[in-house]
Amino acid sequence: MKISLGMWLAIGLAGLQFLAVTVVVFSSYLTSERAMLDHARNLLSDAGTNTIEHSRGFLNPASGAAELATRLAENKIVASDNPKLLEKLLFQQLRSAPQFGGVFYGDEEGNFVYVKRSDGAGPFRSKIVTRDGENRSTELIWRNDKFAVMDSRPDREDTYDPRARPWYQRASEDLGIIWTDPYIFFTSQTPGITIASPVIGNDNTLQGVIGVDIEISEISSFLARLKIGENGTALILNRNGDVIAHPSPELIKAENPDGTHRFANIGEIADPIARAAFENLSDMSFVSIDEETSAEFEFGGERYVSTVMPIISEKLPWTIAVYAPENDFIGAIKKNRTQNIWTAAIIALLTGIVGLWLANYIHKPVRAFAVRSALISQGELDPSAPIPRSYKELDRANEALMHEIAERKKTEHEYGQTFDMSSRGMAQIEAGTARYAKVNSKFCDIMGYTEDELTKMTILDLSYPGEPTIFPTLNSEDSDDFAFNLEKRCIRKDGEVIWLKINAIMIRDEAGKPLHAVATVDDITNQKAAETQIHKLNKDLSHIARGNMLGEMAAGLAHELNQPLTAITQNVDAALTTATEQPKIDPELIDILKDLDQQAHRAGDIIKALRAFARKDEASKAEFDFQELLDQSLRLIQSEANEHGVNISVVSNDLPSVTGVRVQTAQVLVNLLRNAIEAMDCSGIDEKLITVTTKAIDGFVEVCVEDTGPGVDPNLNLFTQFETTKSDGMGLGLSISRSIVEANGGALWYHRNKVEHSCFCFTLPTTELAENRIEDVVKT
Repeated sequence: MKISLGMWLAIGLAGLQFLAVTVVVFSSYLTSERAMLDHARNLLSDAGTNTIEHSRGFLNPASGAAELATRLAENKIVASDNPKLLEKLLFQQLRSAPQFGGVFYGDEEGNFVYVKRSDGAGPFRSKIVTRDGENRSTELIWRNDKFAVMDSRPDREDTYDPRARPWYQRASEDLGIIWTDPYIFFTSQTPGITIASPVIGNDNTLQGVIGVDIEISEISSFLARLKIGENGTALILNRNGDVIAHPSPELIKAENPDGTHRFANIGEIADPIARAAFENLSDMSFVSIDEETSAEFEFGGERYVSTVMPIISEKLPWTIAVYAPENDFIGAIKKNRTQNIWTAAIIALLTGIVGLWLANYIHKPVRAFAVRSALISQGELDPSAPIPRSYKELDRANEALMHEIAERKKTEHEYGQTFDMSSRGMAQIEAGTARYAKVNSKFCDIMGYTEDELTKMTILDLSYPGEPTIFPTLNSEDSDDFAFNLEKRCIRKDGEVIWLKINAIMIRDEAGKPLHAVATVDDITNQKAAETQIHKLNKDLSHIARGNMLGEMAAGLAHELNQPLTAITQNVDAALTTATEQPKIDPELIDILKDLDQQAHRAGDIIKALRAFARKDEASKAEFDFQELLDQSLRLIQSEANEHGVNISVVSNDLPSVTGVRVQTAQVLVNLLRNAIEAMDCSGIDEKLITVTTKAIDGFVEVCVEDTGPGVDPNLNLFTQFETTKSDGMGLGLSISRSIVEANGGALWYHRNKVEHSCFCFTLPTTELAENRIEDVVKT
């Protein structure tokens, strides 16, 4: 029997389809279980990592608190020999950290101050032990949240000596911060740890030891909330094999023969599964895991997976151990295994049958093409006759597919060119690790690294210590769009600290899973430096304005007071002359008049000294760029102009450098601009415009500030002290401004322009003119 090409195609297609389905099903059967177990181990590892980070975050504040309190005591901010002040310091430290159980300080004389949380007469209880030679006293004080005393009493039975405690002795020997092994607190019967730090005096001798008691029962609460499969459990082991944290905190306590409590060892804890998984760790002299270790074990006829994490640190020699039943992860696979095999076989058979029909359908146009070719070759069919419909559909589908592929390649090429040739720094950042997957040349220039070096680094490697990082956000599985905009400091390869402005978006796949973030980066170091300079200018302006205003006010008052004092002295002299010419001289009246004359002259001397002090000018003149000062002053006043709806226009040409006191000149310019804004704001006009014009004229730079306000009352003497049109003004601004300009070698005047608007102008000498003046003085 001859088998046609179509039959061979149908059989081959059906056979390949059946074989492919069968291979996929059986390979899935063999690998799915192992893949799920690997996934389970990853989940256990993630749970261990989360527990490590939580423990560090929970305990790190204690170390910082101990160091801070030590520095305070060493620098005599709170004297350690003043128990009351020291108690208040420790009380504040305890309130600032909810995980602290108590804070204490003991010194070399045996004095001791301890503040702890309490369930007694107040929420806090202090214990103060003071010693004077062989005499000692112990006082217990209960306080509320505001440090008010709720109750107090002496404790005559107390014999506590901090110098005999292990934490004091270890801190004294090590002369550094020490962490005790976890233990069960005697009073509260809760698990905890003590951190202690020595206090060193100015003579490098030990003054005492300060420490913190931390309750770590919250870590057990965290483990209880931690979700690890359906029945997984995480626990924390100390280096000696003691279980110091467990989702069931009642299991970690064991009773000593004397009735006290201690931590249960992993070999005796009432968690049989944990014993089966990790009991071998208690055989060692101490638990020391150098790397993450995964294992499988069986208990009660059920298979389990477990993971033991490396120790957290030398200070926290704790090991995180996690276990969970295999069925939590592969139970469903085992139940559906047989069913899936039969289902796959049935599907393969059905798809094979469909494949036979599909192969025949696909071969049908080929067969029609062969018949058409034969008929054309025999002359029975015109070659120009329409081709079968199936060919046109296939041709259109192929054309659409080719067009889509070409467009995709074009888009990828354009994106690649945009990324590589962008004038801004650009980077692709992996979502899972925050590693730079791809960077362009501009980003390499900004950071000073090569592309190969950057693709081996992460965001944290370039961040300045303490700066915010986007790494936690990059790991988020949130389906919402991710976009952020921030400014942060980074460190270049050469060690220079630079400011970067970063804009980033998250790219996700069709399922919403984060693929990578695309970030654009700009170096704004110079912009930040300019902002800092403007801030300094604003600060200097405020300082000098206050000083000048006080000086002008003092000078004005001195001038006004000098005239009545002169009249007083003259009248006193006349009274003395009249009194001495009388036939009968009253000695007491003469003494009073002389004393009055003496005090009047003394007041005059004081006024002269005040005027001399007010006129003193210690500011030094220097060459500076007026255009730069104008730009900074406009940025300083811009926010105030925007608030009042005022537009500022600048007409400026190339200006030579000028000589004067830079900050005083800025004060004059800002004062004129602010006066113009306030004048237009009070007038109620619609068009509010300030025009600043600068030009160089005969060795001077002339600056004019015009506004569209109503102008100044002609009857007002603008530059006289205490003359003002403002209800809350003092009348010193323009007087001070004219004094500043004249002191810098220029002039300040006012006139109305062609449209009767106010125009204030002032001049400053150019550097060349100032130098010529100095040379003329020297020659003279």
